[in-house]
Amino acid sequence: MQNIRLTIQYDGTRYLGWQKPEKDGAAHTVSYKLKTVLDRMTGDNITLFAGAKTDPGVHASAQTVSFQTSSGMSPREILSGLNQYLPLDISVLSAANAPERFRADLNAVSRTYECRICTARVYDVFRRQYESHCFPAPSVPLMEQATAFLLGKHDFRAFSAGRKKKGTEKEILDIRFRQDDDRLIFSITANDHLQQMPALLAGTLLEIGSGCADPERINDIFSGKEKAGPPAEAKSLCLTDISYK
Repeated sequence: MQNIRLTIQYDGTRYLGWQKPEKDGAAHTVSYKLKTVLDRMTGDNITLFAGAKTDPGVHASAQTVSFQTSSGMSPREILSGLNQYLPLDISVLSAANAPERFRADLNAVSRTYECRICTARVYDVFRRQYESHCFPAPSVPLMEQATAFLLGKHDFRAFSAGRKKKGTEKEILDIRFRQDDDRLIFSITANDHLQQMPALLAGTLLEIGSGCADPERINDIFSGKEKAGPPAEAKSLCLTDISYK
């Protein structure tokens, strides 16, 4: 058996995320499209493992996927075949043999999402599919104050749309902001993310940066006294990095 590691990118606009249960529209997910092509190419019933399960509409520029196959196809042949048959909004950047025990989901130590905001007075129509619009630009100093309450280990249940009662403690390792004349990009790196956690964190930071809430509100959200801000638009979010040991 070969254990194959892929790095892929995709435009999440028309997908219901990386993976969904069958009853919820599995055929309209990135994993379904990838598995369908791999099954046909290899003759195996492929099981995919992904470094991050992106939510509906969220993009990825560096998703890591692993799978095992009994096929004799080389990683180079797999790469070529996938890029020939996958939809044009999914691309495979690399394919390589991985150690037998490597799994893209279990061996990941951090995941980074970016949130991209157009801050120009007039929304740039050529960027609207991948950025939200916020004018005037939110205050980066206010958002930086709020990050002090987010960094480290916390129970992020209040920043999730899921129903999990256990396993909701995560660790935010870093939050960074980059700003130019008409664009704000901030990245959120955590050891893992709960369902819709990147969107709710980004939306809450934008709410604070826009002056609609104080940075200290983060503590009230953790304690359950307040709710997280409205989620950032999925189209503005992109999975940009997954780190491994």
